[in-house]
Amino acid sequence: MTTTGLEVDRTDLRRTRVAVGRAPAEPPAGGVLCRVDSFALTANTVTYAVAGDLFGYWRFFPVSEPPWGRVPAWGHAEVVASSHPDVEPGQRFYGFWPLADHVVLEPTGVAAQGFVDGAPHRAELPSIYQRYQRADPRAGADAEARTALLRPLFATSFLLDAWLGEQDLFGADTVVLSSASSKTALGLGHLLRERGRGEVVGLTSRRHVDFVARTGAVDRAVAYDDLPDALPDAPAVYVDVAGAAGVLTAVHTRLGDRLRRSVRVGFTHHDVLADGSGDLPGPAPEMFFAPDHAQRLAARWGGAAFAERLETARRGFERGPGASIGLVRRTGPEEIAAAWLETVEGRTDPATGTIGAW
Repeated sequence: MTTTGLEVDRTDLRRTRVAVGRAPAEPPAGGVLCRVDSFALTANTVTYAVAGDLFGYWRFFPVSEPPWGRVPAWGHAEVVASSHPDVEPGQRFYGFWPLADHVVLEPTGVAAQGFVDGAPHRAELPSIYQRYQRADPRAGADAEARTALLRPLFATSFLLDAWLGEQDLFGADTVVLSSASSKTALGLGHLLRERGRGEVVGLTSRRHVDFVARTGAVDRAVAYDDLPDALPDAPAVYVDVAGAAGVLTAVHTRLGDRLRRSVRVGFTHHDVLADGSGDLPGPAPEMFFAPDHAQRLAARWGGAAFAERLETARRGFERGPGASIGLVRRTGPEEIAAAWLETVEGRTDPATGTIGAW
């Protein structure tokens, strides 16, 4: 069977190639061959590439020919061949897949809910990315697409909100969010406002101010062009989804000692990344690594309770700001490569979510 995948130059994310290979007629003993039906392509997917070496994302689906790498993405796949006694062809799973149409996994711990990939090269990587959840057979294509698009991003929003709530906003009464049009920031803003955790100020580009305001996820949407004067004078926490040097500097310079915490979450503005160095006023920026917080809360609440709370919160977001986000489908290697470039260059419409399919 011929397989197709999109590979990205790890030194230049704008450069891609379509790689053609062969899938085994039968997977190795204990393995399953999965056909990747669809996946979400978001700024978070690009973050996996930007932080690929730092957090090991390039290691999930390794490519032996440098400088190429295969970016992981969240989506759905169907088992088309199985050499595992407890996993049958035709079963569908939600999880972390490569930007490719087929992949071989090595299921372990198979249960009614799904399995964990036991491939040795993934053993030391975060467990949250190793779990493959059995898909609801009643869900249609749109429901699966919205799950792939919003679940992983909203999970980060949920974990941030829980952490900030535990810390009582570190004594602040305002949360400033960069890249406020991103789905992660919209989710966090929604939760902060729903739980009454203070004023939420969303920073975004001038062209996205109206969209962010319409979602109702923030109390005030501010254009980057209006920084630093439009920032509040109150004690604040800065949640940095953009990762842009100029925005980071403006926030720290304006707020100074009123800034209680500066938390880096993503890199939507990866072309102008802040390197975290330099003598910024206020607290040093710190990285928020969602998988660590997921493990911490699952251990505290129990895995089932954690999943239930997260799912309940996500449904609330989808009825609220999430309802403002439509779906755009891109099919085939050329369209997927074009969509990747648009996402890397920040040319996507925040009111839509991109779903790729081979």
